[in-house]
Amino acid sequence: MDNVSVVRVFTLSGMNETTNYKLAIFSITLLYYCMILFFNISVIAIIILDEDLHEPMYILLCSFCVNGLYGTTGFYPKFLLDLLSPAPEISYAGCLLQAFVMYSFACCELSHLAVMAYDRYLAICRPLHYHSVMSKRRLSQLVCFSWLTPFCIHSINVILTSRLRLCGSKIPKVFCVNWIIYKLACSEADIFSNSILSYATIIIYVSHGFFVVWTYMHLITNSVKSKDGRVKFMQTCVPHLISLTTFLVVIVFDLMYMRFGSTDLPQGLQNFIAIEFLLIPPLLNPLIYGFKLTKIRNRILSIIHDGRISPFI
Repeated sequence: MDNVSVVRVFTLSGMNETTNYKLAIFSITLLYYCMILFFNISVIAIIILDEDLHEPMYILLCSFCVNGLYGTTGFYPKFLLDLLSPAPEISYAGCLLQAFVMYSFACCELSHLAVMAYDRYLAICRPLHYHSVMSKRRLSQLVCFSWLTPFCIHSINVILTSRLRLCGSKIPKVFCVNWIIYKLACSEADIFSNSILSYATIIIYVSHGFFVVWTYMHLITNSVKSKDGRVKFMQTCVPHLISLTTFLVVIVFDLMYMRFGSTDLPQGLQNFIAIEFLLIPPLLNPLIYGFKLTKIRNRILSIIHDGRISPFI
């Protein structure tokens, strides 16, 4: 097969700047990853074990936190191992898998935020029809949409990427992404089909963004009409807005820098920009929802007060 690359191992050159601080970075990263695991798993467990929280909003939140675990698991364990390795490398297959996880995680995050916006729109703007529209079947369809659409798109992306003829093996980051692999292709013609899929993906997820804007135009318009609407908006939509804004800022900043940014910046700063979407949203989301949503906050306080989880069972 002429178009199969002979490259079998990539060097993660973005790890070079960590040489003198590996132990400190390893300790901080391990602690941070444990915090991400603890807070996300706590929210998931509370929602699963408490039948009062088996409502669409909380089930979507549960799926949202699962996605946070999925994305961070695709990065942190490998990064921690690389910090202990004298020569950080990743196999071609491992690089493709990590690229798939990174991109599908980001797209799943946006899909979940769009679906959660739709749920809030129904709850606040169409409360009388909420339970008939947001049935168990519709909820299952929305959750499947949030996961399967990114998985299908990026499965095709990975297949196309795996067929590229590569003329380099150095990844100037601390993890793999498709865009960097594209840049290692031997010719522009090799990445034509990948570029078409990339632009199609951008169109799909920009439309997600427009849908969220549309729902919030209706939410804000409806909420200012009554005191109850304003209270419900502040309690359930503000956490969603914070999560949405944070994610969009970090992911757009990363994408813009990856495509148009200067390589003259210190490697450490480049690494931080690259992993912002794996640092901030996965920890912020369970914290902001856990403290802002009344039912979850009350359950957390109940656990702290009683020192046991038995009230959920």
